[in-house]
Amino acid sequence: MNWVTKMFSSSLGQKFIMALTGLFLCTFLVIHMIGNLQLFKSDFGLAFNTYAVFMTTFPLIKVVSYLLYASVLFHAFKGFMLIAKNRKARPVKYAVQDGAANSHWTSRNMGILGTIILLFIVVHMKNFWYEYKFGHDVGYTAYIQDIHKDTLVSQAMEPTYTQVKKIEEVNYSNESGQYHVTIVKDLYKEVAVEFKEWWLVALYVLCMFAVAFHLYHGFQSAFQTFGINHSKFNGLIKFIGIWFFSVIIPASFAAMPLFFFFK
Repeated sequence: MNWVTKMFSSSLGQKFIMALTGLFLCTFLVIHMIGNLQLFKSDFGLAFNTYAVFMTTFPLIKVVSYLLYASVLFHAFKGFMLIAKNRKARPVKYAVQDGAANSHWTSRNMGILGTIILLFIVVHMKNFWYEYKFGHDVGYTAYIQDIHKDTLVSQAMEPTYTQVKKIEEVNYSNESGQYHVTIVKDLYKEVAVEFKEWWLVALYVLCMFAVAFHLYHGFQSAFQTFGINHSKFNGLIKFIGIWFFSVIIPASFAAMPLFFFFK
């Protein structure tokens, strides 16, 4: 096991870990984006609230979430260490240096971009994850669906209605018809309220630019670290890195607060 210790204590080994955790976080971003796209559905938040319950109660997801938290911290910590190590190795800059000629702006400022993203994650976790799990009770909503007409309405419930741990579903009927009722904790309402604050919306949108630039370099750099640098794959990797991770994902996340602010 001595070679393993040497491997992960070397500069190459640390870059390998950075690439591995970075791609894991990229995978999470894809899943998180797909789940959060439920915010755009015209169902009073039912799909998004169902997704939120699944992500916070399903055992396997809960285990993966702890791995995610560890990866974020480890990726940030190792990133700062590598930046400090590189600066220590060259404490005095060259007299003549044209960084733009040798590397992209994003590669020279990954530390700054990463710091902005880390601060954004702290704000995001506090506003939503912490409030949903431990903060003030966001309340519950009963989604009432007419089984025959396939129409859906929502009804807010008292915050003290805490009997529901996951999702409660019941059917009932009366003289007006048959109904299916889904009662769930309403994170959608919390999102809608938070994103009425202009400064928070502005912060999210600006931070998505940092995410875009960070992923622009990080995604492609990870494959180079793994030794996947071949003309057969480079074009596809660059295309995915630029258009999917640097454009589509940040734009999708930025669209969410803007959607609620102008809604």
